[in-house]
Amino acid sequence: MFIDRPADLVWSLVGDPARLHEWFPTTATEVVGNKRWVSLASGLKFEEDIVTLDHDLRRFQYTIVNNAIVKSHLGTVDVIPDGDARCVVVYSTDADPEVMALMIAGAAGDGLERLKTTMEAS
Repeated sequence: MFIDRPADLVWSLVGDPARLHEWFPTTATEVVGNKRWVSLASGLKFEEDIVTLDHDLRRFQYTIVNNAIVKSHLGTVDVIPDGDARCVVVYSTDADPEVMALMIAGAAGDGLERLKTTMEAS
């Protein structure tokens, strides 16, 4: 998703794990150390481990843990500069079972659209 804002500005939101609910379709986010809990509107809560938070690369990675349905998971969000005033945000997900990746990808698409709208309105 191309966003007409500098990468550092977009990263200031994307790179803060506690602010996920500001752009991703979740209702609440709690972070303690390298743990994050994400609440959905349905009442479901996901526990995640923060794997990578690299401010130089502008890369965030997380994995869903302690979930009866998700056997393995790795989500990656990269914010890559495309000139001084534009960037591309890439969200990728690997999951087992694979159908979970499709569900997460749908939410990620909505999140990226909301991120673009939010960032370009400021």
